[in-house]
Amino acid sequence: MRLLLVFLVCLMPLAAFAEGGCPPGQYPIGGQGVQGCAPISGGSPGASSSAARPTGKWETRWGAIAEDVSANERGVAGATGASESQQSKREAQSAALQQCEKLGGQSCRVVLTYNNQCVAIADPKSRGRGGKGGKSVIYRAETLSQAKTEAIRRCSTGGADQCSLAYSACSMSEFKSF
Repeated sequence: MRLLLVFLVCLMPLAAFAEGGCPPGQYPIGGQGVQGCAPISGGSPGASSSAARPTGKWETRWGAIAEDVSANERGVAGATGASESQQSKREAQSAALQQCEKLGGQSCRVVLTYNNQCVAIADPKSRGRGGKGGKSVIYRAETLSQAKTEAIRRCSTGGADQCSLAYSACSMSEFKSF
């Protein structure tokens, strides 16, 4: 029995070499005198991994608001053009200007350009005679709900009796596969 115990104690140091001298994140492969190392899946940083990864990239999307800036001078309701989910800032501005002009705007100008966000426009509504006016409010935020809520709130605190949502949209980034 004592002899068996001495034999096992002598073998214990050899067990420490069971890793075969492989660097961290790898394990020994091979046998019968031929040995090598292979990476452990999900091992240490720098070790190669065969896990599937999505191939592609997130692309920015743009939106813009254009208004007829001469409408107040002429005493008419102003035309408003909007665009969303455009691939570039220039495309968004151009589309908003075109829509403003198509709706009768004579002196359309881009008043807001945004990307990867949401936007809302709140317009004042008078309650008939003696109702207070106010100014339209354009507000942008991370979510559509935030943009709508804040546009209505700011319109209402800007002197209008009532405000209503005139427009809302989002231009959020999109994932495009390669």
